[in-house]
Amino acid sequence: MLTVRNLSILHNKDLRPLIKDLSFTLSGNDRLAVIGEEGNGKSALLQAIVCPEKLNQWAEISGSIHYSGEKLGYLPQEAPSEWNDVPAYTLCMGTPAFTDMDPGDLAALCRNLSMDQELCWSDTEFGLLSGGEKVRLRLLLLLCEQPTMLLLDEPGNDLDLDAILALERFLLTCNLPVLYVSHDEGLLKATATQVLHLESLHGRAEPRWTWDKEPYETYVRNRRNQLDRQEQIWKSEQRERQIQEEKFRKIEQAVAHAQENISRQDPHGGRLLKKKMKAVKSLEHRYEREQENATERPAEEFSMYALFSDIQPIPKGRGVLDLNMEQLSAGERKLASDLHLQIRGSEKILIIGSNGTGKTTLLRVIEEKLREDSRFRTALMPQHYEEGLNFSLTPVEFLNTDGSKEQKTSIRASLIAMKFSRDELDHPIRSLSGGQKAKVLLLKLMMAHPDVLLMDEPTRNLSPLSAPVMREMIRSFPGAVICITHDRLLIDDWPGRVLRLSEEGLIPVNATANNEGGD
Repeated sequence: MLTVRNLSILHNKDLRPLIKDLSFTLSGNDRLAVIGEEGNGKSALLQAIVCPEKLNQWAEISGSIHYSGEKLGYLPQEAPSEWNDVPAYTLCMGTPAFTDMDPGDLAALCRNLSMDQELCWSDTEFGLLSGGEKVRLRLLLLLCEQPTMLLLDEPGNDLDLDAILALERFLLTCNLPVLYVSHDEGLLKATATQVLHLESLHGRAEPRWTWDKEPYETYVRNRRNQLDRQEQIWKSEQRERQIQEEKFRKIEQAVAHAQENISRQDPHGGRLLKKKMKAVKSLEHRYEREQENATERPAEEFSMYALFSDIQPIPKGRGVLDLNMEQLSAGERKLASDLHLQIRGSEKILIIGSNGTGKTTLLRVIEEKLREDSRFRTALMPQHYEEGLNFSLTPVEFLNTDGSKEQKTSIRASLIAMKFSRDELDHPIRSLSGGQKAKVLLLKLMMAHPDVLLMDEPTRNLSPLSAPVMREMIRSFPGAVICITHDRLLIDDWPGRVLRLSEEGLIPVNATANNEGGD
């Protein structure tokens, strides 16, 4: 059993509390999902449990964490950078638990992860594997260690739909307690038996947590109903307060008017009016004291704000892209052939497909072709954020391209609207969470006022609170969009064409069928 009691985590640089007095337990077959906005301490919580010495480099930890007798299996968001130049085969053979694994058990593990066992013997360097292949291999090596409890930080980040479904099956059939951070709403709905919601309220100055022993969908529904009820009670009390305050105001005005007009020859009447005013003030003060116990307006953490302004739709008949390729390749590797894609006007194109099929490579080809067309402003949100960000700069420094005070003020206001704290505006981008980096990139796109938006896995690092805003922003974008995703909710509600990239090219598909697997 894992027992956490009164855990608090304080950021050393800006003295911002990430987590305060958190308590929960994990045991049996619990699948406890940690959710919340970016930068609220989800990854820090897992680090506090598994590797507090690493967390102590930038945060102060207090409270107690006990897991006596448990063997923790921890999967951080990123693999060690030194793995990138190491062949998959060498990584596997360098893991004693892998070499000691019974061949039958190893084969079963690979099947559970929808993983081709040949990957274990591949001489391909880890850094050259697809995102899904990397996660599968890391999970396999972790499970070979035979942990008694799993702590997974965004395990579904780089998985295609098939692999996400395999991860779901693994979690549902796993006989171990699992504590996992996830932004994938589909995964949360399918697997979470409990929810730990980390929030940051009042300008990110006040952390709040909720531990609910209900499935994810039940928690979200009950939370929404509770907040709605509290909001209605607050509004009703506010209306009553306005009526009462108006009543006091009118009485005070009437008494004050009478006092101004009473004759000096009527001292008795003046004394009566003075007593009446004192009584009214006394009632008003008593009412104010009663209001101290009134219902508070629900403090709710709002997700990111996103708006593309001053962008006009592309006329329906205007050609945006006319792509005809005999072959798509990555180096000497042939990925697909006979590729044809025409886009007219403000079309929304969604490209899906298994990891390693060349979706990102195709998007780069499309980007190059569009940038040659001076009629359109094209902006790209890459899957790997380091390609579009300067990690050594702060968000404000990175975005303040013209150096003006006016632009700097606008950038700070936009980032705060996207749920950055004022202190985080001055942190280097490398120290931000994946979701916060995504928001900086999104703001960069917004500032470019693009006609055509290219997006590679735009919701992969966003919380369940921010992802719906991103999906709605993409759907309502006035210009053309070409998007790659494994986000099932984005696929299910896509407003345009959905194409699957395979070796045979781009194949039109029925979006609603995509959760059946085969991706």
